[in-house]
Amino acid sequence: MQRALITGGAGFIGSHLAEALLDRGCEVTVIDDLSTGRFENIAQLAEHPRFRFAIDSITTELVLDRLVSDCQLIYHLAAAVGVELIVRDPVHVIETNVLGTRAVMTAANRYRKKVVLASTSEIYGKSAQVPFLENDDRVLGPTTRARWSYSASKAVDEFLGLAYHRQMGLPVVIVRLFNTIGPRQTGQYGMVVPRFVQQALAGKPLTVYGDGSQTRCFCDVADVVRGLIGLAESPAAVGQVFNIGSTDEITILALAQKIVELTEANPAGADERTCRGDRIVFVPYEEGYEPGFEDLRRRVPDIGKIERAIGWRPAIPLETTLRRVISFHRDQAAAADGGVAGAQRP
Repeated sequence: MQRALITGGAGFIGSHLAEALLDRGCEVTVIDDLSTGRFENIAQLAEHPRFRFAIDSITTELVLDRLVSDCQLIYHLAAAVGVELIVRDPVHVIETNVLGTRAVMTAANRYRKKVVLASTSEIYGKSAQVPFLENDDRVLGPTTRARWSYSASKAVDEFLGLAYHRQMGLPVVIVRLFNTIGPRQTGQYGMVVPRFVQQALAGKPLTVYGDGSQTRCFCDVADVVRGLIGLAESPAAVGQVFNIGSTDEITILALAQKIVELTEANPAGADERTCRGDRIVFVPYEEGYEPGFEDLRRRVPDIGKIERAIGWRPAIPLETTLRRVISFHRDQAAAADGGVAGAQRP
């Protein structure tokens, strides 16, 4: 029976990973300060006999030291994420990512525990060389644009993890995640799929930044979790960097159109503009983020390395995932409406 610690385990990906590990018979401990994670994501696990949680920051040394000493494997997912958060609060993003990873690596090295370090496709910056290979050069904008601080902070995380492996012999695996989506993901920090779904279900126009021709590859969280677990179990993955993501591209405009289609043409509560069929509006980047904001035109991973290492490929089609996300948000909205209605009853 493996004992796993998940930092950021009350977040979107961390909560799904916790469930998957429990299903495999593992003991799972989660630490999360709930700055971007939500306790509701793990509430259904709270009474599980092999599940524990700590609501605290990974920079609280005494707490982290105790949890690391009692585990066999660390999935380090805790990070500040989301383009809107990056632009709005770059100090929090940089300090959370860099200082948090330093704390985890220090504790892991103290007890010689394996670490799976979650990184990001943002590492590649605005490179036009697609698909992205793990050893490609990085292309970033100037430091005067906060948008690139997340990429830089996660690069420092990777450098630190690889340094601990090379210099200290610590078993570290780095994974670069590409646009993971699924139930429980929040649109609060600019994540496009939950934002579109929430807008569509509320009868509001879907806001597409730029002209919508930029493309992304969206991967179901269940596929991503399968990749994380597979790499954690592979001795050959230690000291390596792997992309995890789908290779099926879709424009953001086509994504918005697909979500409109799946949530019905005229949902209840649609405003007058929506009822006229004006379901999608275009917002300049300067209005949505900051002056001079730079976006990537394409973001496509090369997944040949992980496929060769553990035979992993994504298996869940985008439409299937979108239907799951829509169903989740419908259930959330119904529960919220029921709560309000219940509170109003005598």
